[in-house]
Amino acid sequence: MKLLRVHIISAKTCGGLLDGVDIWLRSPNADISAFDPLCLIGPNGTGKSQFLQVLAEMLQAAFHACLPDEERVDGNPDLLFELEYVIRPPSHRTPTYVRVSRTAEGASPKLKFETMQEGEWTSCDLASVGISHLLPSKVVAYTSGGNETLSLPFLVSRAGYADNVARRALHREVAESPVADTRLMLIDYGTHLEVLAANLLLGSSTLRHALLRYARLGDIHSFRCVVQLAHTAVPKAPRGMSIASKRKGIQLTSELEAQLDRLKRCATCYAFDERSEAYIFDYFVSDATRTAFHQFWKSALDLYDAFHKLSMLNDLAIPKQSRERFRREARARRFAARLPEPQDEEKVFRFERVLFSPLTGTQAVDYVSLSDGEHQLAQLLGTMSMVCFPGVLFILDEPESHFNPQWRVECITQILEVPTRDGPRRGKNGFGKSAEQECLLTTHSPFVPSDLHRDKVFMFRKSATGEVEVDHPRIETYGTTFDTIVEECFDVRPPISTEPRQEIGRLSQSQNAEEIAEGARHFGDSVEKAILLDRARQLKGES
Repeated sequence: MKLLRVHIISAKTCGGLLDGVDIWLRSPNADISAFDPLCLIGPNGTGKSQFLQVLAEMLQAAFHACLPDEERVDGNPDLLFELEYVIRPPSHRTPTYVRVSRTAEGASPKLKFETMQEGEWTSCDLASVGISHLLPSKVVAYTSGGNETLSLPFLVSRAGYADNVARRALHREVAESPVADTRLMLIDYGTHLEVLAANLLLGSSTLRHALLRYARLGDIHSFRCVVQLAHTAVPKAPRGMSIASKRKGIQLTSELEAQLDRLKRCATCYAFDERSEAYIFDYFVSDATRTAFHQFWKSALDLYDAFHKLSMLNDLAIPKQSRERFRREARARRFAARLPEPQDEEKVFRFERVLFSPLTGTQAVDYVSLSDGEHQLAQLLGTMSMVCFPGVLFILDEPESHFNPQWRVECITQILEVPTRDGPRRGKNGFGKSAEQECLLTTHSPFVPSDLHRDKVFMFRKSATGEVEVDHPRIETYGTTFDTIVEECFDVRPPISTEPRQEIGRLSQSQNAEEIAEGARHFGDSVEKAILLDRARQLKGES
């Protein structure tokens, strides 16, 4: 999949900040097989994160209209847009050009789905069977913190899925079918252990090394999963309701009961408290442990899904009043809306005692001792590794925000070279492993643009009248020095902090050679320091 054009006609999101923005991200002749990320860069408040959010809401609207069993909610029904992309359906030799739109035509705007046929756009029946393959297989969002702007459509989607699961669990039948998964997938700080554990259990040894080498760890040593279904923090089954399950606490679907049984079968040892319906699964990770997990889950993504579906039960430990507030504020497009995280002891599902083997020494290392950057790197690379099939759209909001400068320099290289089931995304000639995926990421740093050519970098700025303007940099960014990119994209001239810059400005106006020379002595090496010293020499010569 490759995005071609994003036209935001009207989005009440953020007060219409992006209304009218119309961007061609790629040429219609773009190589669909090449994995070459696009970078959105610019100052705070210029709409980069909102752009990713609105893009997700466009696709959420398409999923809801075409696949209502998967996507139960249209997160932003007032959004008017046009979205064009190219995608290759399974078993097709050539890609298909797609346009999804919702415009102001008619009294009640309806979503339109079109494909290019012999140079003309042709409307598709939204209920047709083949339309599923013309939509992205996954939309994976990553945010490094509590960014409600990007998270909102994904949290709305999650709430719709959770309601469906809850209803199915209370009215469970013997031949129950699984609840259809949404294609929207949010990876944030709350999912870090789910991603890491899944990859370290079912990923290759090469992948495990890639995820842990920057933290100087050898392998996962052991961990514990706790599942408690009947305790005071969560609601019980409604009194008087006839249900198939004999559980007195949270009611589970057949799918979740099966996942619970699989975790028990893979455990090194386990305990069960009948009073609280609490399961404690302990895992000492060995080759036998990995073999057991492989018996039940085909891939790291399958195992991640199992962990994540159990963790979504934690929403039940949140007071009903808070859950209702979230629904109201989400409908009102209030971006502070976010479900609070329950305390660990109140969670239905949680990880405990996650330990790693060190590269040197014998003392196991606790996961909580790792830095934010180490958490973020393992989570980012783990996500990029396990979601490796065609048709995926990655939207990554500041994925390197917690990295040190050395890791930021290597960010794109790490993404391209992280092992996947089919090999790294980097082809023999650089970008181009046949992943057929799209990736947009935002940043405030010059490190990522220096890895990408100018046509893959989009600068977001605000005009004097407050409108968002988007354009390519005027310079070639690939291989350009960081100072040059900072100057071009953030208008920082020279690239020095404000305090010394102001002092340099004051000294440059002085007529006293001794004062200038003495002041310059306190600065580190820079072109500006050299200019000051040259001015001092000129003043001495004049005198």
